[in-house]
Amino acid sequence: MANPNKTPEELINQVITFLEKERELYGDFSLQDDSEISELESHPNKDRTTYQTSPKSNNNASEPTQQEKGTSSSQVSNSPDSEFDSQEKLFQQDESKKVYYQIDKCKTLDELEALCKKAEVLHTDLDGTQLVFGVGNPNADLMLIGEAPGAEEDRQGEPFVGKAGQLLNQILEAINFKRDDVFIANILKHRPPNNRNPKPEERKRSLPFLLRQIDLINPKLILALGKVSAQTLLDSNQSLTKMRGKFHKIRGKYELLATYHPAALLRHAKWKRPTWEDVQLLRKRYDELGCKP
Repeated sequence: MANPNKTPEELINQVITFLEKERELYGDFSLQDDSEISELESHPNKDRTTYQTSPKSNNNASEPTQQEKGTSSSQVSNSPDSEFDSQEKLFQQDESKKVYYQIDKCKTLDELEALCKKAEVLHTDLDGTQLVFGVGNPNADLMLIGEAPGAEEDRQGEPFVGKAGQLLNQILEAINFKRDDVFIANILKHRPPNNRNPKPEERKRSLPFLLRQIDLINPKLILALGKVSAQTLLDSNQSLTKMRGKFHKIRGKYELLATYHPAALLRHAKWKRPTWEDVQLLRKRYDELGCKP
């Protein structure tokens, strides 16, 4: 209630001070849009308290009106509480991302695998898939990294066990490696639907787990199988043609060589020759570094 002892000038100054404080908190005030004004004018008996001025905001979100802040059901707006929904989703996202803070605490591959099993962020939009963590020698000097598990890999829980995996075994044998000499993993640890390529957001969510896996194995060499694998690990948009044929340094110490994915060789025989050249280069570098199975 206004103070009757105050002069008109004092009352005006009081109102101006109040408005300035409101502007500092909520930004500049603006009228509702023309459609709401027209609606109000065409329905003069409508409750005018539903048409209030709202502060401007960069994200188009308005502060709740006095009606929305009330506890009476007759005062609550009929519109969905989108702000609450967005905050709830944000909370759920924060909860799911807490797993990232535990990655560096994993001191062994077993600990990391246990973490991956409960990490919802690693799942794709295909329900009911099995974790495909990786397989092989945990102390290997050579690590092979593909793109994502397929149907057979998902069924067995092991990477590269289908037709592409059989071809990969032959490639390894051709350069005097056994499958047990190396460690094999993928960018994604869960199968995407219809064997599609991993989405950028899936690769981003999975990469921290893979990088920790690499650090725990600590290989001297990494063979990236396919464009998606090479682009993800090298943080590059270059074509596979430009990335292959040379070694790249990642994380300051690992040497990475990119080549074609075995599944691509099953569809395009013309890429078998350059792949053979790549793996020969890999074997040569492996021996130069004095690596041992």
